[in-house]
Amino acid sequence: MKTLFKMATVASFTLAALSVQAASAGPAVVYDSAGKFDKSFNEAVFRTGVEVYNKDKGVTVKEFEPQNEAQREQGLRRLASRGYGPIVAVGFNFASAVEKVAGEFPDSQFTIIDMVVDKPNVQSIVFKEHEGSFLVGALAALKSQSGKVGFVGGMDIPLIRKFECGYEQGAKYINPKIEVLQNMTGSTPAAFADPAKGAELAKSQFSAGVDVVYAAAGGTGIGVYQAAKDEGKLAIGVDSNQNYLQPGTMLTSMVKGVGPAAYKTWDDAAKGSWKPGIQVMGLAEGGVDWALDQYNQALITDEMKAKVDAIKADIIAGKIQIHDYMSDNSCHY
Repeated sequence: MKTLFKMATVASFTLAALSVQAASAGPAVVYDSAGKFDKSFNEAVFRTGVEVYNKDKGVTVKEFEPQNEAQREQGLRRLASRGYGPIVAVGFNFASAVEKVAGEFPDSQFTIIDMVVDKPNVQSIVFKEHEGSFLVGALAALKSQSGKVGFVGGMDIPLIRKFECGYEQGAKYINPKIEVLQNMTGSTPAAFADPAKGAELAKSQFSAGVDVVYAAAGGTGIGVYQAAKDEGKLAIGVDSNQNYLQPGTMLTSMVKGVGPAAYKTWDDAAKGSWKPGIQVMGLAEGGVDWALDQYNQALITDEMKAKVDAIKADIIAGKIQIHDYMSDNSCHY
């Protein structure tokens, strides 16, 4: 009887220890296959989310970098089985994996960035990219000497069309006669990691008269920026502040607060206030903006800054309405 009691007690303590371990496993993130040093979307989560949270909170966010599509799901499942949470999935490519794994682990918390997954234990964070793109489109038109600006997108999906449509609206808000040339890099996720193709598309636009090009193409944008430098033209970065990549060439960057969004989801969970559902972040919420720093300040006049700041205020106040391509899969305004 005593032996049984001892065994039951040991089992009880073991289960309790495992329960505490699971509860204290901590926050986690799974990057997309481009990796956390892609100088764009994933790196923004790492630099302004993971690193900042680690420093502020004295904890270590568990990181996983999948090498292929199958490993996205595997990484999520492994982290969930070990008690991590919230697990932040970086990018729309995680939609099916998050939906599946969240169903398998109903007591775990998942947060997906740039996509909506309708599960009771999933928080979906999406952004008003068309608002930020409108601002950089206005800047492009204010800076353009040729009356032609360009856009290079990554994978041809509605989300990237949303960037282009906002950019075009911003450019034409400044100059209704401006011409906006646009190209998409491809139809698969590989389109976000093809700098050679990005350079080729940018050069084609430059030869057609474009003097400012906006890239919403992940790692492909690196080739666009290099081409702009080589041709003596200007480029606009995306997601993270990419002004430093080509100082004097980068007119600005359309930044998305993906890092702070990840930070907030972990912080909310630590405070017990994490909630599932959809969060939409635009200019008013600090979710998107344009970047001004030491790397591009020589390219931005006081008049340009004042104009864009006024446009930003009008968008937040609802005085300027921007069409969201994803609302009806069309760009009209």
